[in-house]
Amino acid sequence: MLSYRDAVVLLGGESALTTALDKLSSLALFALGAVDLFDARAEAVRLGDGLIRRLHDHAKGLTRYDRTERLTAAHAVVVVTAYFEALDERAALPGLTRDDQDRLIRAGRSSDWAGRLIDAELPCPAPQRPHEQLLAELADRYRRFSTDLLTLISGLKCWDDWHETHRDRFREVMSVEVPALACRRYEELFRRLAADFPEVAHWSNLIEHQATRHGLLGLQERLAAVSSGRSPSDRLAALVRANRSALGRPISLSSDAPLGMRVPTLAEGYVDPGFRLLPPGHDRSPADERTWADRPRRDDLIGLLVAHLTLTQSARAPLVILGQPGAGKSALTRILAARLPAADFLPLRVELRAVPADSDVLGQIEHAIKDALDESMPWPELVHAADGALPVVMLDGFDELLQATGVNQTDYLDRVAAFQLRQAERGRPLAVIVTSRTTVADRARLPAESVVLRLEPFDEDQVRRWVTTWNQHNTPYLAGRGLRPLSVEHVLALPQLSGQPLLLLMLALYDADANALHRLGAHLDEAELYERLLRDFAAREVRKSASDRTDADLARAVEHELLRLSVTAFAMHNRGRQWVTGDQLNADLEALLPGGRVAAEPTGFRRDLSPAENVIGGFFFVHRTQALREDQRLRTYEFLHATFGEYLVARLVVRELADLADELDRAAARNRPALPGDAFLHALLSFAVLSVRSSTMGFLRHGLAHRVPAGHRELLRDHLCRLFAESQRPRPVADLDRYQPVEADVPARHAAYAANLLLLAVLSADRPLSGAELFAVAEPEPANERWRRITRLWQSQLTRDEWASLTTFLRVRHFVREGVRHLAVAPDTGEDFRVTDLPFFSWPALPEGWWDPHPHQVFTHGHPMTPWIREAAFRDDSPVSHLLLGLMPYVAWTGEGFAELPNTPLADLLALLLEPVEEADPKVRIQLYDRAIRADVAGPRYLDLVLRQLEADEPRLPADGVLRVLQTWRRCHKTERTRINRLFRGLRGRPDMDHELYSRARALW
Repeated sequence: MLSYRDAVVLLGGESALTTALDKLSSLALFALGAVDLFDARAEAVRLGDGLIRRLHDHAKGLTRYDRTERLTAAHAVVVVTAYFEALDERAALPGLTRDDQDRLIRAGRSSDWAGRLIDAELPCPAPQRPHEQLLAELADRYRRFSTDLLTLISGLKCWDDWHETHRDRFREVMSVEVPALACRRYEELFRRLAADFPEVAHWSNLIEHQATRHGLLGLQERLAAVSSGRSPSDRLAALVRANRSALGRPISLSSDAPLGMRVPTLAEGYVDPGFRLLPPGHDRSPADERTWADRPRRDDLIGLLVAHLTLTQSARAPLVILGQPGAGKSALTRILAARLPAADFLPLRVELRAVPADSDVLGQIEHAIKDALDESMPWPELVHAADGALPVVMLDGFDELLQATGVNQTDYLDRVAAFQLRQAERGRPLAVIVTSRTTVADRARLPAESVVLRLEPFDEDQVRRWVTTWNQHNTPYLAGRGLRPLSVEHVLALPQLSGQPLLLLMLALYDADANALHRLGAHLDEAELYERLLRDFAAREVRKSASDRTDADLARAVEHELLRLSVTAFAMHNRGRQWVTGDQLNADLEALLPGGRVAAEPTGFRRDLSPAENVIGGFFFVHRTQALREDQRLRTYEFLHATFGEYLVARLVVRELADLADELDRAAARNRPALPGDAFLHALLSFAVLSVRSSTMGFLRHGLAHRVPAGHRELLRDHLCRLFAESQRPRPVADLDRYQPVEADVPARHAAYAANLLLLAVLSADRPLSGAELFAVAEPEPANERWRRITRLWQSQLTRDEWASLTTFLRVRHFVREGVRHLAVAPDTGEDFRVTDLPFFSWPALPEGWWDPHPHQVFTHGHPMTPWIREAAFRDDSPVSHLLLGLMPYVAWTGEGFAELPNTPLADLLALLLEPVEEADPKVRIQLYDRAIRADVAGPRYLDLVLRQLEADEPRLPADGVLRVLQTWRRCHKTERTRINRLFRGLRGRPDMDHELYSRARALW
C-alpha cells in the first residue's frame, strides 16, 4: 500500500497541499469560517488532474516497473481526491467564531488528523481483491477520516450550541453520506484512470470479457497494448528465441505416443485452466482443502496475470502457483515465458529439478541463465542487458526440491521474497513465480504478501476444447487404423481423470489403442475402470520387452507388474505421503519381493536400472520428480492421481485376502487344523490405517464383494476376527521384518494392524459384528472391557487422521439385551445420532423411570456435536457422555458445538453468565466479552446471549471498555440494533465517558 504523501512525491514532488497539511491547518482544509488560508480542496483536485495528465504524457518512455509504480501512485491520488470532492459537496458548516477556529486548529495539531490523512496507507486494487471488497475497504477508510474529523468538531463551542437534531444530521452526513459519495467519486475517477491506462482496468477485473481464447494469446495482446516498444538486446535474443520455441514443441514432453500419432504443440493444445485465489495474509494452509472451500472458481487467468505483473505486488513476494501432478503447472510457465512481450518482460524459467538444490536463490537463477544462454552471466548483468524489461523468474517445481532432496526448505519462499526485496532496493526489481504441488505447500512458510493461485480441474467446456484439438490433429492417424475419434462423452464420464490435462492425454493414448475407452461401457464401476486402465498399460510395458509371449505368460507378467506397482503404492501409503524416493522404493521392493527383480539389459553406456526404475518404467500415470544435490540426481515417484495408488493398495490387500480365503476353504475341506500365516499381510498393514483414504475403503468393499465368493467370505470373516483377537500378542520373528518403511514403535504397529484387521473383518461381513465375535469370547462383558482397552490403544498410538478416519468409517452401538450389555460394530451408513447413542444410556443399572431428556434433538452428520457423540460411543466413554449431556441445553439452544481451543466460546459464555459482575475483575470481564464476540463459531443465538448479558453488566463496567467491545462487535458482526441503541443511551450520560471515543464508536453504528 502507498500513502497519499508518497504518491504525490513519486508523481511530481511536494505540493502546496501536502505542505499545508503538514502544518495541520484542519480549519483551512475545510474553509469552515471566514479565515481562508488557501483553498485546499481545489488544490487537491487540481493536483490530482495535473499529476495524472503528466503521467499520461510521459508513460511511453517509462520502464515497465517505473510505469507500474507511477500508476499505483496515481491511484492513491485518486483515492484522496475523491474524499476531498465529497467533502466539498456535503461538509458545509455554519460560520465559526475566531475562538472556534483557533480551538479547531489546536485540536488538529494535537490529534494529527491531517497527518493521518496524507500518511495513511491506502487500499489498492489487486486481482485477488474483488472490486466490491476494495470499495468496502475504501468506505471504511473514508468513515475513519470522517469520524476523526467529527471528533475534532464535536469539541468546539458551536457543537454545544447546536440542537441535537442538527448534531444528528451532521453526524449522519459525515459518517454515512460523505463516505458513500466519496466511493462514488472514486469509481468515476478510477474508471477515467483505467480508460487512459488499460492495465489499471485489469487490477479490479473491470474489463469486458472477450470471446474465450486459449494458449494465453490474450495475455500477449493485452500486454503488447501497453508496451514501451523497446527491442530486446542482441545478447538476450537467444533467450527470447528459446522461450518462444517452446510453442512449437509437444504440449507434454513425457508422452509415449505411438508412431504416427501427433501430440498437439504447446501453442495448439494449451487450454487456459480455471483457478482459485488465496489472498495475502498470515497463517494460511494452502494444502488444506478447507482453505479453498469458500474461494470462488475463476476463469480469467489472463486478466489475473496481466494485473499481477503490472502491480508492485509482483516485486514484493512470489506468486505461488499450486496444482495436482499433471495439472499443467510447468506447461503454464513454458507458455507464459513464450507469450510475455520481450519489450517489457524478461522471462526466465528455472527448472528446480536441474539446478543445485543446496544453492541459494541467486545461485539457482544464475545456473538457469547459463543453461539458457550457454554462457555464464551474472544476474546484475542480465538485468542491465534487459534495458528496463521487468525480469519474471519462474521457479518451476518447488515440490521436486522438497521431495527429492528431503532437505528442510521451510524458509525457501521467505528467502525468495527477501531476494526480491534486496534486488528492488538495488534498482533491480523482479517478479517471481513459484510452482509446486498442492499437497506439499504447507512444508514451506508462505510470505505474508504472497498471492497463492491453485489450478482447478478442467470443466466440461475445457475438456471439450481439449478433445476437439486432439481429434483435429489425429484424424489421419485414427482414420488410417479404422478408429473412431476420441469421444467427449466417454471422457466426461470419467470426471476423476478428465479434469487434469496430463491425465486427459493418458486417456487419449489409452483410447488410441483400438478405441479402448469406447469398450469400457457406460456403467463401468470405478474399480473396474482402474483395473482395466492399469492392466492395459502394464501389458503395453510388458510387450515392450518381449512381444512373443504366450497369453498365459503375458497374464503372469502383467500380474507381476501390478504387484510391484502395488508395493510402490504401499511405499507411499505406509509413509503417510503421496510420493516415495527412489532409495526408499528400492529398499521396499527388496524386502517384500526378494528375488523378484527383473533386470533390464543395459544398452551402450547406460548404467543398470535400479529396482525402482524397473518398476516405474514407462508408466504414464507415474510422475517422476528429480533434483540435483552435490552432483547427484535424486528421484522421487508419485501417481498422477492419488486414486491410482489408493486402488493399488486395495488391490493388493484384496488379492491377499482372496488367496487367504482359498487356503481356508481348502483347509476346511480337508479337516486340517493348521491355519495359513499372515506374515505378508502383517508386514503391509501394521504401519498405517487403511481408512485414512476413503477411496481405498470403497475399493476394498468392491474387491471383497467381487473377488471373494460369498461362501469363502464367511470363513475369511471368522479368520480375520481371530487375527484381531490375537493381534496384541507377541509375534514370531519373520523374514518380512526387514520391511521397515518407517521407524514405528511396537505398540503403534500393534494398533495399526488391529485397526486394519477390524476394518477388513467388518467389510467381509454382511451384518454388524458383535463384540463377542470380534474377540472370540463366549460372553459379551469380557468383549466390552477388551474393546475399551483397545480403543484407548488406538487413540494413543494412531495419528490424528487415522483415529478420526477409524471413528468416522465405523459406528459402534451399545445396547442391553436380557439385562446384559452388548456392543456391535458396522460401517457407518449415515444415520443420524441421538442423545441416547451416548454409551451410559445402555448401562443396565440406569435409575428406574429415567427418560430421554432431549427426545427431539437429532444430530446429523454435519452437526458440530456429532463427532463428540460418535467418539464417546466408539470409546465407550461414560464420563465424557455425562459431560456432553450436562452441556446439551447449550447445544440445543445455540446450535453450536465445542471448539477444540484453550479458550472456547462456551467457556467464555458460562463465565459471563455465572460469575457475578460485582465479583469480577473489570479488565478480565471486558476481555471475556471481546473474545466471545470474536469467536469464529459464534452464531446469532450465542451472540444474543452475550449481548443480553452485556446490557445487564454495562452500568458496572468501565465505559471505555464497553465502547471498545461495541466497536469490535460492529467490525465482526451485523446485529439487531435495539439493544445496541439502549447501551449507547446508557453510556452517554456516564461521568467516566470519553466523548471522543464515544463519537468514534457511535459513528460506526
